[in-house]
Amino acid sequence: MSARHYRSIWLSDVHLGTRGCKAEFLLDFIRQHDADCIYLLGDIIDGWRLKKSWYWPKLHNDVVQKMLRKARKGSRVVYVPGNHDEFLRDFLELQFGGIEILEEPVHTTADGRRILMLHGDRFDGVVRYAKWLALLGDWAYELALVVNHHFNRVRRRLGYPYWSLSAYLKHKVKNAVNFISDFEGLVADEARRQGVDGVVCGHIHKAELRYIDEVLYCNTGDWVESCTAMVEKQDGSLSILHWADEQSVLFSEARLTRPARQPVVDGQPAPAFLTEADDASLPAWQERA
Repeated sequence: MSARHYRSIWLSDVHLGTRGCKAEFLLDFIRQHDADCIYLLGDIIDGWRLKKSWYWPKLHNDVVQKMLRKARKGSRVVYVPGNHDEFLRDFLELQFGGIEILEEPVHTTADGRRILMLHGDRFDGVVRYAKWLALLGDWAYELALVVNHHFNRVRRRLGYPYWSLSAYLKHKVKNAVNFISDFEGLVADEARRQGVDGVVCGHIHKAELRYIDEVLYCNTGDWVESCTAMVEKQDGSLSILHWADEQSVLFSEARLTRPARQPVVDGQPAPAFLTEADDASLPAWQERA
């Protein structure tokens, strides 16, 4: 089967070096997709976990080798470090095996939009100001992923597809929902401050593609829970693919209408709306590629 070719592919939060990493799904995705540009938006390698205990199976090495091969064969591969692979921030502007290490580059889509690219950890107050809390949260999250792994082993034996219990629980918790909302707003504000049309990030393990006022906010998701990636077609349109669920489209920019510039009411801009539904977060199986 020939690889499907895109103008750009974005991946983040792979967490190679952890047992929760869905390397088998990612390896399959990499084999079946190619792009002129591949952007790795942080937490690709989990340095935090590797410092505590070494875990690096062959599948994780295969993912790295496949990405290096993409660079050798002509794809531009850019790595933007996150908090779990922050050690790479000591090597900004350098290349390793043809992979560029950059901080917050800007991508221009085929239709001329400028998209800021970052991991997103600098908008997370816990990571920035109380790293010990972040490490504690990381331990709890790792436990949730272990439970998720065994849960899905049972589902497979019963003939059911992969479904992320840990992601479901996280997004049902009020504090997590509030944190995600605050995070998305801060990231969109940064894009607005820098005068770009949109922003793509990772960090919170929640794939998204929507407008926040006039800023296009994109989040690539992750490869420990949801197995999602963002892609740009040759015409500049963007979509988020959900690879664990039979290669379906989770979000498509075609479903969005860019909000017109709204008048300011009581010092606040009017909210942006999606055209087809009150909630664009349709389950993956409702919109096939």
